[in-house]
Amino acid sequence: MKGVHFLVALFGLLALASTLASASDPGPLQDFCVALNDTKNGVFVNGKFCKDPKLVKPEDFFYSGLNIPGNTSNQLGSKVTPVNVAQLPGLNTLGISLVRIDYAPYGGLNPPHTHPRATEILVVVEGTLYVGFVTSSPENRLITKVLYPGDVFVFPIGLIHFQFNIGNTDAVAFAALSSQNPGVITIAKAVFGSNPAINPDVLTKAFQLDKNIVKQLQSKFWWDN
Repeated sequence: MKGVHFLVALFGLLALASTLASASDPGPLQDFCVALNDTKNGVFVNGKFCKDPKLVKPEDFFYSGLNIPGNTSNQLGSKVTPVNVAQLPGLNTLGISLVRIDYAPYGGLNPPHTHPRATEILVVVEGTLYVGFVTSSPENRLITKVLYPGDVFVFPIGLIHFQFNIGNTDAVAFAALSSQNPGVITIAKAVFGSNPAINPDVLTKAFQLDKNIVKQLQSKFWWDN
């Protein structure tokens, strides 16, 4: 019965996400695209090179493994398993992707992050999640909800959002995103774990922290979920 519920939730999620796809793609599918006149030195624009349709195989549209729990034995207590164009080439130009997210018992966290190119719609399959997002300035309003199995929540494109397991058991959620390559910016890692590091004076003033604390944060290993 659990398998039936899983399939119903997953197909329903994809159906809902497909209606969001046109709101995002086609659009920039990479962080930037510097113009050049010499095409010999070009790589790709807004996606990937297309395979000759005559050479396409069923495997190009197939991915297996989302039934396998992710390893949550890490600093965050969570694991995101993506299925985007990098894992499933047939998604190229289709404007949709999928992730499985596993959370360790109480404390498993998918930390505050944004998807610069996609709206996300998430459904909880197991466990209890405290989720939310923050609206843009000047309100910076926090919108949160506690989700249970079967509940669905939407995170609008570009807004900072998170999920936190408040239950005493493992939690599992699936999310569809309205881009084949939604991108992800994890706030803490981007700010304190950038390469090269941001000048500590910038972060000291921006976060109103002692400079030594900023340097300590920059010295940490920031987990890439």
